[in-house]
Amino acid sequence: MALTPVVLCLSQSGYKTARRIADVLGAQLHGREDRVEGVDATFENALDYIRVLFGAGTPIIGVCAAGILVRGVAPMLVDKLKEPPVIAVPDDGSTIIPLLGGHRGANRLAQQIAVELNSNAAITTAGDIAMGVALDEPPIGYKLQNFKDAKSVMATLLSGAQISVLGDNIFEIESFPEGKIKLAVSESPLVGDEMTLVYHPQKYALGLGCARGCSIEEMWSLVSKCLLDSNIAEGSISCIGSLDLKGDEPAIIETALRLGVPFRVFNASELEAMTPKLANPSSIVFSEVGCHGVSEAAALALSNGELVLEKKKTLNATCAIAKSSNVITKFKGRSRGKLSIVGIGPGQHSWRTPEASALVSEADELVGYGLYIDILGPLAVGKDRSDFPLGGEEARCRYALEQAGKGKNVALICSGDAGIYAMGALVFELLDRDENDMGVSQAAKRIEVQCTPGVSALQAAAARAGAPLGHDFCTISLSDLLTPREDIIRRLHAAAEGDFVIAFYNPVSKTRRTLLAEAREILLKHRPKDTPVMLASSLGRPEEEVQYRRLDELEVDEVDMLTVVLVGSSNSRLTNLGEGPRMFTPRGYARKIDGDLS
Repeated sequence: MALTPVVLCLSQSGYKTARRIADVLGAQLHGREDRVEGVDATFENALDYIRVLFGAGTPIIGVCAAGILVRGVAPMLVDKLKEPPVIAVPDDGSTIIPLLGGHRGANRLAQQIAVELNSNAAITTAGDIAMGVALDEPPIGYKLQNFKDAKSVMATLLSGAQISVLGDNIFEIESFPEGKIKLAVSESPLVGDEMTLVYHPQKYALGLGCARGCSIEEMWSLVSKCLLDSNIAEGSISCIGSLDLKGDEPAIIETALRLGVPFRVFNASELEAMTPKLANPSSIVFSEVGCHGVSEAAALALSNGELVLEKKKTLNATCAIAKSSNVITKFKGRSRGKLSIVGIGPGQHSWRTPEASALVSEADELVGYGLYIDILGPLAVGKDRSDFPLGGEEARCRYALEQAGKGKNVALICSGDAGIYAMGALVFELLDRDENDMGVSQAAKRIEVQCTPGVSALQAAAARAGAPLGHDFCTISLSDLLTPREDIIRRLHAAAEGDFVIAFYNPVSKTRRTLLAEAREILLKHRPKDTPVMLASSLGRPEEEVQYRRLDELEVDEVDMLTVVLVGSSNSRLTNLGEGPRMFTPRGYARKIDGDLS
């Protein structure tokens, strides 16, 4: 369970219980608008609110009837191994009921709440009932090596088989020497099976260093050999560390991904503080990066323990391993930083992708135009946010990059799709510039950048219209703020001659009123006067408005900056169906049916 839960309260009668749970967990308390006072945020529609949180992977604790939670999440249930915990608690807190997410910490969370409320957790998972523990959910700091075998092990146990514990008894259960089922806790690379579950205590930290551009396979081969020679299981590695200058090295990043552990970085002074404990301090390394060692120092800094494997090296890579006296659950250093460029669609949460919602939920800070962040609703509550006005695009992107460069997980919020007339291109432009040429810092250049698609205004308008993009189309921005006017005119002529369906973005502004009219006149030279035009504004929001016009009747005063203008090709049609006008552009299937196409 990676995310902090949100506690929902639907009535004032459950407020005391909900507040107590929220305070214990350090969680936000959200309440039903006009029904609950003293909360951190309010909501109008409980079912929609529940779906937004659940879709983003946020654990939910509802102080309400269990049925409300069930109805909220039921349409979204797909994979029990990925679904976040959902827990129901009555107003009086008498029973804690984990409904979903047993494989993601729901039972453990329910038991924690029950202890704090002096209540009872109504655990219904078969394995938990039989043994009081979930064998597929070991204590924090232990990794189950053969998760796929847990189901068969649990089935055997439920048939009456006994357990034999080999190594530390991490579940504190009764052990029988001749037990058919084995629970093995080992730092060594044991392999489990359908009768044996293997748990690795994550007590080891891996320190890595490399020359610029070291290959992934060279690094992985070195790490694999070091683990094999030290008789340490991959699952016993808790984290990987290195110098912050190495934060963007693919070889180290990929090694962390293959091991499934965090990658943490330290600055030179932090690693230099480890010098007295280094086995192989190097003045050459110090002269190059400002500390006497990277791999050994990083392993020591992460573990607060002792070296168990001194620095080993190949031509381009180094590796060292340190061991802590206890499992490592809190990671020193900092993340390399991450910037998620998120397109949230036109507005309504049902048009936002699950990946976009998840990236927002995982972020430490949200950056963007204030209205776009507001649209996120519950996902934005309680998060650090930095609002920027329209027109502050470069400052917005620069700030987001530099915040990520400090090790933060930052989400840059854009409407529609972030790569279509939005911030995506500007982010990469800033990263591509030299630091001395109005670029960003080297720390910002080393971050992870993830882009996620969103429903663009173009797609939303087309869906409302019917199928106007059924054949070739293009988009043209009519804003000459960043694009020379002559380039826009040239593109208008080309699109008109090519008979493309055209989506006009930024059609007008308070001071720019002529280009849309010029576009209309250019298009009328190449397509019929009655060519259908769609005017779509505020799509996906309560104030949504859709209108249709003939091309020769398109008036500039009907359009504003929130409007997407879709102009059909010479083949586009506007037809009236039962639900009203629909616009579409035939692809040519009729000719194929008639045999005109091969």
